[in-house]
Amino acid sequence: MHITGWTVALAALGAVPAALAESRSVAWLWALGVVVLALLDVWLAPATSSIGVRRAAPGSVRLTESTTTAVTVANLGRRRVRGAVRDAWQPSAGAEETRHAFALAPGEAETFRTRLRPTRRGDRAAGAVTVRTYGPLRLAGRQRSVEHEAHVRVLPEFASRRHLPSRLARLREIDGRTAVQLKGAGSEFDSLRDYVIGDDVRTIDWRGTARRGEVVVRTYRPERDRRVLIALDTARLSAARVADAPRLDASIEGALLLAALASKAGDRVQATAFDRRERARAASSGPQIMPALADALATVEPSLLEPDWPALVRLVQSRVSQRSLVVLLTTVDTSAMDSGLIEAVAALQQRHQVLVGSVEDPELGAMIADREDADALYGAGAAARSLLEREAVAARLRQLGAEVVLALPDDLAPAVCDRYLALKASGRL
Repeated sequence: MHITGWTVALAALGAVPAALAESRSVAWLWALGVVVLALLDVWLAPATSSIGVRRAAPGSVRLTESTTTAVTVANLGRRRVRGAVRDAWQPSAGAEETRHAFALAPGEAETFRTRLRPTRRGDRAAGAVTVRTYGPLRLAGRQRSVEHEAHVRVLPEFASRRHLPSRLARLREIDGRTAVQLKGAGSEFDSLRDYVIGDDVRTIDWRGTARRGEVVVRTYRPERDRRVLIALDTARLSAARVADAPRLDASIEGALLLAALASKAGDRVQATAFDRRERARAASSGPQIMPALADALATVEPSLLEPDWPALVRLVQSRVSQRSLVVLLTTVDTSAMDSGLIEAVAALQQRHQVLVGSVEDPELGAMIADREDADALYGAGAAARSLLEREAVAARLRQLGAEVVLALPDDLAPAVCDRYLALKASGRL
């Protein structure tokens, strides 16, 4: 049962005769009459069981974009029905105008659409569909909630995709410049050509020379089948908010942009989200990697745990056997000295090329620039010390041979890709 605003208005109207008569009895009689009329209206209202409900929700939507969910209401009874339906969703789904009024003749159906604009990534669940029918007096009616399970997967925003065209142009430039350059023992054979003065004698193909009767050398092209493994740290430090968003969100943006660029370069891309165990995984080649990676990372949330770096090293070693680019998107600070990050990078660098990407807090720069009073000076000193300690950890990682990228949240993704392109141009992959 439910009551409408007309019932409240009618009950409030009883204050007028009660005030004129200056009698409480009139007020009680008026209230009793309103209750009787409301109960009568409920009895005359069509049964909610005569209303059929069906809900259809989209599979996924990207964060900051909008989509719609549909609720179809059908009159299965023999009476004309007036009522309303509510398509409920959890608050972070961003549902707008969830209540819809209907008036259906027998056998008639109508579909209502609710606009969703999610505010958080992950799986956003729907609530119950509530159906109300009104009595002829529109004072009250019947109500029933129907559980229809539905959810929408909110994918990461991938705002960094605006940087992809410029990086792809840079990639084409690198591929064109290095098409026939020797890049070491791991390069792919391209073709044979005549020897010219200045060629490395180690590139001479002696069998081809014997067949042709003249000296020929082998030319090479860059490998198109490199491995790139992206590891996102989802431990407790990834939950810290930087520029009004968790560190993990900036890491996800970096992983998506790098995966898109590396897949265009012909590399095989794998990704894992890890703290003390693997939280998500995606592995594919070509354009299939992007939907798989976005879907896998959509539901990843920070865990209030310390990272298990030795376990991650074992995981990487089990996933990639040949030399690969291992990208660790984590937090570089003084805690890395005790957490095991240094030792993990040292172990991985022995066999792979490691790239460490970390988000910098823009508030530290603002604190250093603020020198207005004594408190600000103390804050500037603390911020400067924090940056020096972070730079010391980064320097230690560079001594091990790893590449280190420290950037603001919006700059991390393009900075990581620029370092990837630099490694590719120098032949270090």
